[in-house]
Amino acid sequence: MRVHGIPLTDKGTLLMKTLIAILLLFALENSVSHAQTSADSTAIKQTALNYIEGWYEGNGERMERALHPELAKRVVNTDAQSGRSRLGQMSALTLINSTRAGGGKQTPPKQQQKDVTILDIYNNAASVKIVASTWIDYLHVAKWNGEWKIVNVLWELKPEKK
Repeated sequence: MRVHGIPLTDKGTLLMKTLIAILLLFALENSVSHAQTSADSTAIKQTALNYIEGWYEGNGERMERALHPELAKRVVNTDAQSGRSRLGQMSALTLINSTRAGGGKQTPPKQQQKDVTILDIYNNAASVKIVASTWIDYLHVAKWNGEWKIVNVLWELKPEKK
């Protein structure tokens, strides 16, 4: 056997084959240990749908099922007078109560956009994008006690249609 034109002895060939086998096993082990199941993807998507559909339905139970109790939902706004950024935030409890109060029911059914895209999954963490009627949410979702829960949301309003 030759590697880059250099002949290998039988010991060299054996060593090369052993190293290749070890590297392949390591690569396989590494990829399998971080692989996600289709059940994870389905559960992550269902969590996102509980969140957005719960909002539109005014269903506080669905919203609560989707959220970790220490959720932080944030938006960056620009103060019109000073031009400076400020951070608006909402807790899980505030979001659940706003949902129960029917905040999302004001959106007509034909305008209730709820496009869910899983951007990435790694072990017990996932990033999800939701394109909704007038805003876009970026969710951080974590597997918490065996269930996928939203722990962070960063959102942005869509530009107004003219």
